[in-house]
Amino acid sequence: MEISDVAKNLSRQTERNLDQRLDRLLHKNPKYRHLGQKEQALILDLLDKYKKKKQRGIKITDYSIKRDTYNLYQKRLELGLTHYDLDKIKELLNSLKD
Repeated sequence: MEISDVAKNLSRQTERNLDQRLDRLLHKNPKYRHLGQKEQALILDLLDKYKKKKQRGIKITDYSIKRDTYNLYQKRLELGLTHYDLDKIKELLNSLKD
């Protein structure tokens, strides 16, 4: 399963269905499977934020993604994120853009 499959019709998916798809993506996809519980929870929180924006009809912009990835970069040592992890998170968030 790829992120494009999950992001498809994001605003029309039920919350439970989306949570199941994201969970499956994080555990089955080799790009994200290496992430620990803390990193996965962080990604799910970010995706939840963007999901709520999409459901309200608010477009996801480059600026909001850059702001969030910058904040993650600033806290990367505290959170235990590598540059590879940050790249994958950024890729994941960019796939949600309108």
